[in-house]
Amino acid sequence: MPTLPDGAIQVENVWKKFRADRTVPKFYDQMKRFGKSIGTGARYDYRWVLKDINLEVEPGGTLALIGINGSGKTTLLKIISQITYQSAGRCEVRGRIGALLGVTAGIHPELTGEENIYLYGAVMGMTRQIIRNRYDEMVEFAGLADAVDRQVKFYSLGMQMRLGFTIAAFLEPDVLLVDEVLAVGDANFQQKCLKRIGEIVKAGTTLLYVSHDLASVEAVCETAVWLADAVAVASGPTREVVSLYRKAVEQDAALTTSTEGVVQILKVEIESADGGQVRSECDLVVRLRLNSPEPLRANFFLGVSQGSAFPMFIVRYDGSYPAGDFEVTCTMRHVPLSKGRYSIWPAMSGHAGGVGKPLLPWRPAMSFDVMGPDFIRLPEGVMVMSNVYVGSDWEVN
Repeated sequence: MPTLPDGAIQVENVWKKFRADRTVPKFYDQMKRFGKSIGTGARYDYRWVLKDINLEVEPGGTLALIGINGSGKTTLLKIISQITYQSAGRCEVRGRIGALLGVTAGIHPELTGEENIYLYGAVMGMTRQIIRNRYDEMVEFAGLADAVDRQVKFYSLGMQMRLGFTIAAFLEPDVLLVDEVLAVGDANFQQKCLKRIGEIVKAGTTLLYVSHDLASVEAVCETAVWLADAVAVASGPTREVVSLYRKAVEQDAALTTSTEGVVQILKVEIESADGGQVRSECDLVVRLRLNSPEPLRANFFLGVSQGSAFPMFIVRYDGSYPAGDFEVTCTMRHVPLSKGRYSIWPAMSGHAGGVGKPLLPWRPAMSFDVMGPDFIRLPEGVMVMSNVYVGSDWEVN
């Protein structure tokens, strides 16, 4: 088999199993285990967290791993970084690996920030001179000039994350593995991290990126793999895989919708202000027909998301609603949505019958498509979709 070049990743038919979590060692549990072991010998239950996973990344390539929590994304990254090993199959990675798999991964709490930088660099095979040449730039990027001489155990969680990402991303790795840890940092540092990721990818570093922020996944990675129930459900161009994942999330959300609300949704219509296809930067009209058993005074919310429960923006109306069937119409002005598929999430909060019963639980009611340009990338390769204000007009009939 030919030798892989530096920066290449090859995963073939990888399986991984873990022993099931042990119960709390209470007397009752110990007696149950003892009874089961009599005459049968000791038995251990295992569960598969990865099943027959295959992926390949060329040097300088970018691959995202997406999926719900518990789908096996972090376990696969740990196998690739050789923190743990597969139960079956083959995994080969060439070159230096910079891994940020946890906020404090690779960081010793008893050492100072400076000592951690030099220690991590030495582990990666960097000479002291190379680390020294990049040291000032790293400290400035992390914003830790006043804290780099303190022990890391006195850092906040955000400071530890900034130090860990800076070390992993600035010491010239051939492969950079980033798990869902950037969410710990503030918005400004997240943008700096995404910009830095773009820079090192342009320089030839291979990137494996795990995130629930699908907007950043599409902005950073060219290809993606969707993991669910320990298997790779789909792989290919990022936009196509993310679209499939969003649709599945929408379907699951619809199936698990709570029916405990007092107010029932009878019908939902979504269109542009002129009655046609919804388009970028145009007014969006959402019309809902609902039913309430009694008159209400409540806050009505409408959120817009891309397949998940993390809305890009929410509009609100505080008003009175009659008993029986009624219609709520919301016109959102100049919605900042690019081409793609989105979901409307209505909700109502207030009181019914004098007790704190939920009126309309937060849930997806309908999906719709938007025509327009693709995601606009900033010059640094970073896209911003948060902190959006959308004006709205409401009418209740």
